[in-house]
Amino acid sequence: MKKLNILINAYACSPMRGSEPGTGWNMCAHLAKHCSVHIITEGEFRDEIEAALVTLPQRDNMHFYYNPVSERVRKMAWNQGDWRFYTHYKKWQKKTLEIAKLIIADQKIDILHQLNMIGYREPGNLWEIEDIPFVWGPIGGLKQFPAAYLQGADLKLQLFNRLKNSINLLQLKYDYRVNQAFKRASLLMSSIPVSYEAIKKYKKRESVLLSETGLFVKSDVPMERFYNDDFHVMWVGKFDFRKQLPLALKALAATNNKQIILDVYGQGNEAQEKEAKQLAADLKISDQIVWHGNRPLAEVHQAMREAQLFFFTSVNEDNPNVVLEALSNRLPILCFDTCGFGATVNEKVGRKIPLTNPKRSIIDFAEHLNMFYENRPLLGELSLNCKLLQEQLSWDEKAKKVVDLYHKVLSDFVPVEKGKR
Repeated sequence: MKKLNILINAYACSPMRGSEPGTGWNMCAHLAKHCSVHIITEGEFRDEIEAALVTLPQRDNMHFYYNPVSERVRKMAWNQGDWRFYTHYKKWQKKTLEIAKLIIADQKIDILHQLNMIGYREPGNLWEIEDIPFVWGPIGGLKQFPAAYLQGADLKLQLFNRLKNSINLLQLKYDYRVNQAFKRASLLMSSIPVSYEAIKKYKKRESVLLSETGLFVKSDVPMERFYNDDFHVMWVGKFDFRKQLPLALKALAATNNKQIILDVYGQGNEAQEKEAKQLAADLKISDQIVWHGNRPLAEVHQAMREAQLFFFTSVNEDNPNVVLEALSNRLPILCFDTCGFGATVNEKVGRKIPLTNPKRSIIDFAEHLNMFYENRPLLGELSLNCKLLQEQLSWDEKAKKVVDLYHKVLSDFVPVEKGKR
């Protein structure tokens, strides 16, 4: 097979971050082992990208083009739920299209790939370029927030999530650019089964199910930690509502087990942090919680190699990198059976509880926490089982699959005659 030239739109890309930036970097870096990749990205993490690039054997296959935004817009992007960001994001996509055209004028590009952000609402503008196959995905953002878990939220948050559920469907059906991108795509990739079903139902298109996250294969993970007297449970994330940190705190209190320590990595705004710590005090579990705040990714990974269990209480996201990072560090997982992580975590590497309602979930999680505390050999077994999943879901395997899809798309592609689109 010839080495392909791929033009990738990856707004978020960083070798030092998780979530969307980690997805952008890892997909591009692993594709570069097989292709020449031209990546248009925002400039926030330029220093991190260029420092990491010189360490990679495949660096000559990675070509970055930066399209920076202001610090004000970056803050909007990090503040999930700030819909003002999308106005600026659309402008960013228009400028990215112009940069892409300049690259195409200078390079023979075989495939255009809209990689991230993965939300379907913003498909970018690469689909406007004719005569080159357009790939879109993984596509996410098509799931609905489970209404039962809005209990306890203030009225504004409840209205926001109910409105978002309604708007999701309307945008998928009627947004012009979204529809044009779906029609133009030679290949669609869906991030989770819910996305696959929605694309098939509402857009009448098939897609390839492909998680936007991947695993790293690690063999030097200590096993003796599972048999220590200590029992450290890790919770990682922003303190936003979908992550359900209060539910995790209530589950810890419901165990009535003072030997379980909850290590909380991440933070929220001042009000969210105050509320979480006050809840812990009200539940009389403050002495069982270590508030680590935001820490470097390497430090979080090291903590994963020392903890006994990863506790993930989110009810509404696609394939969070942090779950795959836990599996990469062979840390067993306790989570909900929902979204992409529910499809990834199985009985060999963790345990899941169904989405029911908060009161039932607190009881279910507490029972599992106590069960794991008493059954250390089971944790050791689950940790060992992570190795097979690492190999199946590794970034290397994912990149190879995407490259095979690129070649198939290219072989099947028939340019549309001008004036007939």
